[in-house]
Amino acid sequence: MSSVPLHYVDLRAFCYATEDDERVEAALRTFLPEDVDIERATSEGHHGDRILVLSARVERADGMRCVLDRVAEVDDLDAVVAELDDRVDENCAFYLTLDKQAAYRGEVRRGDGITLRSKVEAYPAKREHAVENVRELFESL
Repeated sequence: MSSVPLHYVDLRAFCYATEDDERVEAALRTFLPEDVDIERATSEGHHGDRILVLSARVERADGMRCVLDRVAEVDDLDAVVAELDDRVDENCAFYLTLDKQAAYRGEVRRGDGITLRSKVEAYPAKREHAVENVRELFESL
């Protein structure tokens, strides 16, 4: 994969009051290069409980390759590629959710807990072009 047809990759996970924020950060770091900082923002749930939002943005091509190499380890990558029409929106953003508990154990699985959002390069900026670019990207992994 010589070039990465992405502008950036965002990863985000919520840490609820019943969870250990260090473990949630470790789960998020499963997908991140070492030099990427994780931002923390505190929010409040419907019943006043604390929710910590952990997020990171990767903008360098090498860093995005690192994230994509980890995502490529998912065992049903073919299913992700088959679902690209549903995973790329009209703003040329690609979405994928990953299992937070598996990531804490160093495993890569689709599931809930970690949201990956990536802005796809597409010229002209049309959804169809973005879907094709993501398809080619995943086929090259």
